[in-house]
Amino acid sequence: MGRYFYSEDHIKSPWHQVLAAFWQRYPNPYSTHVLTEDVLYREVTPANLLLSRRLLTKTNRLPGWAEHIFPTHMARAVYVLEDSIVDPEANTLVTKTWNLNHNTLMTVVERCMFEQDGSQPTWTKLKREAWISSSVYGLARPIQEFGVARYKSNQTEAMKGLDYALTKIQSEDLPHLHGDQEESSEKHKPRPPNAPPTPAKKPNQFA
Repeated sequence: MGRYFYSEDHIKSPWHQVLAAFWQRYPNPYSTHVLTEDVLYREVTPANLLLSRRLLTKTNRLPGWAEHIFPTHMARAVYVLEDSIVDPEANTLVTKTWNLNHNTLMTVVERCMFEQDGSQPTWTKLKREAWISSSVYGLARPIQEFGVARYKSNQTEAMKGLDYALTKIQSEDLPHLHGDQEESSEKHKPRPPNAPPTPAKKPNQFA
């Protein structure tokens, strides 16, 4: 049967910044369990949708009780496939992720929707769904309960990682904003009486 999880978050940043942070969120100090990320496929469709498929490698630390049941040589790396669709016209990012190995122990399928918040246009709404199941006979229910608890914990850290990436992006934008403000104030400074107008500067096309 499996377990189902649903949550909503409101991110206090515009969608285009959240989209940029999504692609740049690794590495970050809150997701040290993510070891690698590789783009397997990327395409822009005739409808101007960006389709991507990435492979993520993560570590998988078993709980203490599981280490007494499952072989000690069991691989701790988890391979996760992530499909995503970006619609720049609708301001939406939809992702679907699922693990490729350890499926008998536990399968986690996640679907996320990042969209512009209708009530707060400068915010982004995140809807998250997850389906967690196990095929271990006699232990499926406790494994699924553990899976839900770990999933919630991981998502808390994932949001911290996304905020970390957002902060970096926004801090990089600040110098440009300050520069624009200084340039604007220079343009609007009054010239001394009888001073000749400042000639327009010709742009350097080969800079």
